[in-house]
Amino acid sequence: MEEQRRKVILVTDGDHIAQKAIESVARELGGRCISLSAGNPTPVSGKQAVELIKMAPHDPVIVMFDDNGDFGKGRGERAIEYVAKHPDIEVIGAIAVASHTRGVHGATVAYSVDNRGQIVTEAVDKDGYADEQLHHQIYGDTVDILNTLKLPHVIGIGDIGKMEGRDSLQNGCPITKRAVQWIMERSGSHGASNGKETTDLGPH
Repeated sequence: MEEQRRKVILVTDGDHIAQKAIESVARELGGRCISLSAGNPTPVSGKQAVELIKMAPHDPVIVMFDDNGDFGKGRGERAIEYVAKHPDIEVIGAIAVASHTRGVHGATVAYSVDNRGQIVTEAVDKDGYADEQLHHQIYGDTVDILNTLKLPHVIGIGDIGKMEGRDSLQNGCPITKRAVQWIMERSGSHGASNGKETTDLGPH
């Protein structure tokens, strides 16, 4: 019997604050967060990430990747590439996270969520401000690989869990939540109907 491909959302950020934000949003929206994928840089390989995704009881599965500013194709980007190309995985969207990283090509996005939670047709900076001068490019340390993978539903966002406090855990991470909702809506994906089944994989 052929296994159904797992539906996955990629996030190009994995620091501690982003991890807590993604865990919170996954719980609220009925997805699963692979907490073990968080870290600077990403502590798991692409192969390990796929194994963790397959262990999650339901979709969508949100996985974090981080290069920690490594020049070129770092550990996070190599893991993204492996996961995205794996035959058992269906990437339904990606959240391209802006940072102040220099010397990167950036990821092209048609849409972003700004720091007011609005979907906009420009790229945003690290603080979540839309800027036409960015020319639809999100600049971050783990985003360059996204252009080569031709993924569906890529949305830009500022620094997850931060953005001058507007996306803080205390505020319910509304900006990150909106980005995940946007991908789920566009892809026709829905989380678990039973909120009790949304415990995160990995330690808190």
